[in-house]
Amino acid sequence: MQSVVIDEPYEFVPPYRGTWWARSLQLLLPRIIRKSYGIESIECEGLEHIRESAKAGHGILLTPNHCRPADPSVTNEVCHRVGLVPHTMASWHIFKQSWLQRFMLRRLGAFSVYREGMDRQALQAGVEILTEARRPLVIFPEGVITRTNDRLLALMDGVSFIARSAAKKRAALEPAGKVVVHPIGIRYYFHGDIDEAIHQTLDDIEKALSWRPKRDPDRIQRIYRVGEALLWLKEIEYIGEPQKGAIPERVENLINQILIPLEKEWLNGKHDGTVVHRVKQLRTEILRDMITENLAEEERERRWGQLADMYMAQQLGHYPPTYVKSSPSKERQLETVEKFEEDLTDVSRIHRPMSVKVRIGPAITVNPKRDRKAAEDPVMMAIEQQLHQLLDLPGKPESNEKNSRDT
Repeated sequence: MQSVVIDEPYEFVPPYRGTWWARSLQLLLPRIIRKSYGIESIECEGLEHIRESAKAGHGILLTPNHCRPADPSVTNEVCHRVGLVPHTMASWHIFKQSWLQRFMLRRLGAFSVYREGMDRQALQAGVEILTEARRPLVIFPEGVITRTNDRLLALMDGVSFIARSAAKKRAALEPAGKVVVHPIGIRYYFHGDIDEAIHQTLDDIEKALSWRPKRDPDRIQRIYRVGEALLWLKEIEYIGEPQKGAIPERVENLINQILIPLEKEWLNGKHDGTVVHRVKQLRTEILRDMITENLAEEERERRWGQLADMYMAQQLGHYPPTYVKSSPSKERQLETVEKFEEDLTDVSRIHRPMSVKVRIGPAITVNPKRDRKAAEDPVMMAIEQQLHQLLDLPGKPESNEKNSRDT
């Protein structure tokens, strides 16, 4: 399990307000992105939308999809190209990796949010940034890295709470101001030898499984073979034996086999919402006593085991069962293999060279008042709709014209 959970009292890491460090570090971003993520070029479409909002003095909220670890750096580079330095809301655990990482992240404009509970300080910081309208605020509404560029997870409602709270404050100013949201679609492309990239990674995975690597001429068939082997291992671990049937039903069953017993223990059997939401609710309950009380070592180890199980369930939920089923792009194949490696070893190698295409949507003006009669939050609906369009994903057929109105 990656170090995404910390059993320590949360300490808010506030935004660093200075801009000298941020602007200086932005000059190094292309080199950092190339070295750390293998990204050779970034193409941007729609920069004028952000420029227009900045020129108008609006509070600007940027909401990118979150497919890869490179997304925050890519979004910062987008801001650099329009002369802006953003503040970014980031999970607390990344500030705990090292003092140097914490120092650099803060100077680049990041501040912490505690994902395992209600973080009023982070919410207030986000509202203040949008109200002041001096720098854009970046929030990744999916909340987690998906490694699936062709799929969008359910978005977090906290995004609209921050935007609407700031819109109320700006509406009360003299003269009145606005808060706008610009969804950002980030799509990655691989330009290397896809056969070598996939087969080399699968070679190492098969060796880790004590297999003799076998390079099937049909690399998609090999991906499925390795994927099913990994699923079998988890079914044996949590259920006792490999299961039969279609993979989507097996994955869902395995997730429930992991989470439902925990939900019976910690949540009185409540298990609604997405897998990410279910895991967040469990983490909140399990960590509360681990942080505030001196638990016996045996109990602490038991809970760490539960947290690791929940992390696995969340990772399983990030595998779209038919993602590489029918004529998949090489990027889909690569994403799937990267997830195999990451879930097996907690680390995924960098594949290069890659490029990024970034598309910025037109402004969504945030209405300070929400229509309580609406079944869904209009702000979140508009963000989701635009992200689908910017990423060329199906399922949101409405036009951009609807997105441009007040929500």
